[in-house]
Amino acid sequence: MNQDLKNYLITCQSRVEIALKHRLPSDHILPLRLHNAMRYSVLNGGKRMRPMLTYATGQVLGIAPDSLDAIACAVECIHVYSLIHDDLPAMDDDDLRRGKPTCHVAFDEATAILAGDGLQALAFELLAHDATITASAEKRLQMITTLAKASGSQGMVGGQAIDLESVGTLLTLPELENMHIHKTGALIRSSVVLATLAGENVDPEAAKKLDNYAKCIGLSFQVKDDILDEESDTATLGKTQGKDKNHHKPTYPALLGLAGAKEKAEHLHEKALENLAHFGDEANLLRELSLYIIQRDH
Repeated sequence: MNQDLKNYLITCQSRVEIALKHRLPSDHILPLRLHNAMRYSVLNGGKRMRPMLTYATGQVLGIAPDSLDAIACAVECIHVYSLIHDDLPAMDDDDLRRGKPTCHVAFDEATAILAGDGLQALAFELLAHDATITASAEKRLQMITTLAKASGSQGMVGGQAIDLESVGTLLTLPELENMHIHKTGALIRSSVVLATLAGENVDPEAAKKLDNYAKCIGLSFQVKDDILDEESDTATLGKTQGKDKNHHKPTYPALLGLAGAKEKAEHLHEKALENLAHFGDEANLLRELSLYIIQRDH
């Protein structure tokens, strides 16, 4: 990772951390245990990849970061809600997330379920009412629709359902891609699309190119996750290494082999860059983020 990207990631992480602390319910407001669980899960570290994509897309389009803070928070709230629920015993049954006890371990299962529910609701409240979003009411409605579709049964939740149904089976490559386009890719894609909706008079062709870019990196992110599940270790990942393989989940290395999975990630990175050829140096951060996604170690 080059120094410019490293500095940018640190800046984005700090920015969204402050924005999240400001927008999450205070842990001094009733119900205390629920709000503590929400804050524990959201403010528990993490790469903040989705907010970074929102801010980086805004930079390409000349949108001030102040106008994107609530959008970045909304996407991150949906992401964290999904992690809380994925970690539950009824789903992936994991005890570790970002190197710390998962929400249901730190609190209890019922509180974890409610914390996820609360974060999901907060995401849409932010898009509907946060005063820092300068877009019109019509654009806000488009944002809400975009995030709802990305996180619902035709997006992330649907992908997770397919994932659970596919344990112990060998999917074809199109079936595996369809699962991950929904499970992981939909929310990453929305991180970019929401930023394009926040801008005024965004060129439709530019918005389409950015959306295509987001589709590519959404898939490459999951391919790399599958590779890390094979090659990395629990301490580096901050979650249990080898869990997908041990639970006989369909993965890219299982289908393509490790070398084939790495080749797939490189191909998706190249396709992502092709969609950024439309832009100048303003898109360099998006280019670097695509490379970072396939080269990261956790």
